[in-house]
Amino acid sequence: MTPGSWPVPEPMLPAGVHPVLADAVRAATAALHAARRAHDRAGLAETVAIGADGTPTMRVDALVEEAITAAAQRHRVNVLSEEVGFLDAGSAVTLVIDPLDGSANAAAGVPLSCVAGALAVDGTVTEALTCWADTGRCWHVRAGDPPGYRTSGRRALDGAAVSLLRPQERNAGAWWRVARRAARVRILSSSCLEAALVAEGATDAFADAGSDTHRIVDLAAALLMVPAAGGAVLDVAGRPLELDPDLTRRWSGVVAATPALAAELAAAIRG
Repeated sequence: MTPGSWPVPEPMLPAGVHPVLADAVRAATAALHAARRAHDRAGLAETVAIGADGTPTMRVDALVEEAITAAAQRHRVNVLSEEVGFLDAGSAVTLVIDPLDGSANAAAGVPLSCVAGALAVDGTVTEALTCWADTGRCWHVRAGDPPGYRTSGRRALDGAAVSLLRPQERNAGAWWRVARRAARVRILSSSCLEAALVAEGATDAFADAGSDTHRIVDLAAALLMVPAAGGAVLDVAGRPLELDPDLTRRWSGVVAATPALAAELAAAIRG
């Protein structure tokens, strides 16, 4: 299959999405579609820069982020994004966005990547939108409004369905402590998508098992979306999850169906 035959559909945006979020997601999915038509797998995955978070930037990341920042600049709002960092437009409104979460999946043609954005006004998240790029499916929430989904409500780790970041040598013990107690473990390699699946009850929890991989752009949308659906988002070590323009700051995020499950999962990771 050639890259051009991996179409990216129009996002199925719910009614009432803020124009900044709507335009950012439309721009992102259109850019991903164009990138797949123009480049093969190797071209999409090629490193073209080092991002503001200190990690390599794939070509597909750069192309999608460029389209998002152009859309945000038309609205004259600030942007906090994975590769370019903080772009100050002098606005009280900031678009906090992971332009393409699961970019390795997107470059390879694995249909598990998404665009996840949150709008913050004077540092407080007021609205969030996550779009599963390869299907167009979206999850949306505004502060104070009940979302159209609920978590599973699960409270105990034993027997739960848990998604995890892939294990690394430094956290293999914590990873296996969770895996041995869960009934099912998935590795989808898209934190924002996995958080959305927790919010709607498709899985019970998602976690970074202590590798300190998450940046705030990975978790910003979940910070509003998941608690609104009955769940909880926290850091394994208890560090506050803050909208900080310093993208070198890292967390081990836990996203769970209930506060009780989040606490038990974090405790299991800490050992």
